[in-house]
Amino acid sequence: MQYVITKRVAKHGRQAVIVIPKDLQSYLPPHTLLKITMDVMESPKP
Repeated sequence: MQYVITKRVAKHGRQAVIVIPKDLQSYLPPHTLLKITMDVMESPKP
């Protein structure tokens, strides 16, 4: 299966995180192996 998700990176302390939508939870049980490819669409302006 393949899904395309467009998300903004959130900040959790000193780490950047990407939250997976809860709607996909049933498709992603524990120990599921994912391949994640990131394309930067827009970077924050200083």
